[in-house]
Amino acid sequence: MRVAIIHYWLVSMRGGEKVVEALCDMYPDADIFTLVCDEARISEKIRRHRIITSGLQKIPGATRYYQSLLPLMPFALESFDLRGYDLIISSESGPAKGIIPPPHATHVCYCHSPMRYIWDHYHAYRENAGLLARLMMPVLAPMLRSWDANSSLRVDRFVANSHHVAGRIRKYYRRSATVVPPPVAVEDFAPAADLGDFYLCAGQIVPYKRIDLAVRAFSEMGRQLVIIGDGAKADVDALKRIAGPSVRFMGRAAFPVLKANLAHCRALVFPGEEDFGIVPVEAMASGRPVIAYGRGGALETVVPGQTGILFDEQSVDALIEAVHAFEQRERSFHPDAIRMHAAQFSAARFRASMQKIIDDELAAKKAPGAKGTDVLAPASFYSDGRPVPLH
Repeated sequence: MRVAIIHYWLVSMRGGEKVVEALCDMYPDADIFTLVCDEARISEKIRRHRIITSGLQKIPGATRYYQSLLPLMPFALESFDLRGYDLIISSESGPAKGIIPPPHATHVCYCHSPMRYIWDHYHAYRENAGLLARLMMPVLAPMLRSWDANSSLRVDRFVANSHHVAGRIRKYYRRSATVVPPPVAVEDFAPAADLGDFYLCAGQIVPYKRIDLAVRAFSEMGRQLVIIGDGAKADVDALKRIAGPSVRFMGRAAFPVLKANLAHCRALVFPGEEDFGIVPVEAMASGRPVIAYGRGGALETVVPGQTGILFDEQSVDALIEAVHAFEQRERSFHPDAIRMHAAQFSAARFRASMQKIIDDELAAKKAPGAKGTDVLAPASFYSDGRPVPLH
């Protein structure tokens, strides 16, 4: 059986690339197709595979400014020649599912998220974009929505990384999805014997993660906050301007540094709304509780009162109240129980769940009178991505 793994772009090692690594473990002979690739920034496990890039790779600076090439991505993906492949697994957060699968092939899409910047986060992205992007987005976004919605019909089976994302797949694509949490290397983390007197924020610094709430809250309280992660210079500088002396920026850190800080912090602070959120699971695998905004993936990973605290409003006051609530019951959080909860998100469980889904789809494809896709709405769409109603 010839297997192709489709990933939107390979320019770093984050949650999406960890999924690709797990798929590589499952299919060591698979070929990987991606829009652009920076081999210096991906793992040896991925580099061992044959990697086929699109024509976008030839554009100077493509691996750095790939997001600016969004209008060209549908054409680039559809140019991939997948004839001869029996199983296609797309890892979707950008437009990876938009390849053209051969009629005989089984196409399983693992969806991290429908494209946020053209769907539910469209207005936030446009508000923070440069002048040219703000002018072009209203022109390009309706066409991209239409293509994105229509290309969802090329998928035989959707798998979502959370119930939150499954709901968005149903909303925008009118398709059902099976939920399989992404693989987290929980065995790589361990609790520390002694704790520091600081809280931790970790992850890429981008506006939607709302790290600004943590900076303002901990500056106001005078509590120690360590921020690990990097982002656009303008975003980092904006946070530093509002930070008090109790907030420390460490920038991008090597894994041993991140691991040590996760193990020694009083709690991880997670003020953004994520589709899943791997860092909270890593913190819990380190035995540390999480103070998180109670929306999105945090609702599926953090158990209030047992593995952390959830707050209901993205505001400084709500976060301060959550920190005080945590400190009042800090001793009631038990590292071993928190670690046991995190174990359910292991890479081994991800591989087993994905293998069963793929095997079921392959068997269904071969069965007499094989089933079709589970489309929940008509296959015709308006230019803005809305489904045309039946008459």
